[in-house]
Amino acid sequence: MITDQYAGYNAALDASVYPLRKSALCAAHARRRFEELSRGGPGASAVALEALQRWARIYHAEGSFVQMSAEQRRQSRQVLSRPLWDELEVWLKLQRRRVLDGSKIAEAIDYSLGAWTALTRRLDDGAVAIDNNHIERQIKPWKLGAKNWMFVGSELAGQRAAVVMSLVQSAKLNGLDPWAYLRDVLERLPTQPNSRIDELLPHRWQPWRPTTYVYGADHAGGSGAGPPRNRRHESSAEDPAG
Repeated sequence: MITDQYAGYNAALDASVYPLRKSALCAAHARRRFEELSRGGPGASAVALEALQRWARIYHAEGSFVQMSAEQRRQSRQVLSRPLWDELEVWLKLQRRRVLDGSKIAEAIDYSLGAWTALTRRLDDGAVAIDNNHIERQIKPWKLGAKNWMFVGSELAGQRAAVVMSLVQSAKLNGLDPWAYLRDVLERLPTQPNSRIDELLPHRWQPWRPTTYVYGADHAGGSGAGPPRNRRHESSAEDPAG
């Protein structure tokens, strides 16, 4: 799981409950600590400015791995990225000894060094992204409206709104038109069997199409009881008339 150091994630990463889950610290969050201290013109932190340059070299290398498979990315990180990470660690430890305890720059350095194993987890697993910026961009519209959600009506209404928001963003991630997806799901939901409800999830959803049946010759004996040859009748697969 790619996370920052928010304590709320600890329960989801509890090894006694989820032994296979491991944390991979978001590099963007670690970098952002230095970026905040690099602003301010002449008063900007020289250590923060150099840290950003080192982060830039790591991200530049990462940019060349985008189209690779997970295994190719892992191998490339070992060759190109690991030396940069190793240099960053040595440099951060050196700067930490030089800065004042309790200072903002000390906090920024401690944020990275304090979770170095999680921060460098991606070096041994090519499937782990460098950061979770992509997901943060997906939830940004909802974050911008956070104050509006305070007046959603009730706690239950808030939970329902969260479900709808999750479905909308999941539909986007799967390349769907959210409006078309939700409209179709809401139309099918009343008759969808509970055992097949997962078919309506964004990553499994397929738009409903009426099934066309082509009837053959009249029933045996020429009684004319069945539909005439080549007559087309459109109905859903569950239509009793079909």
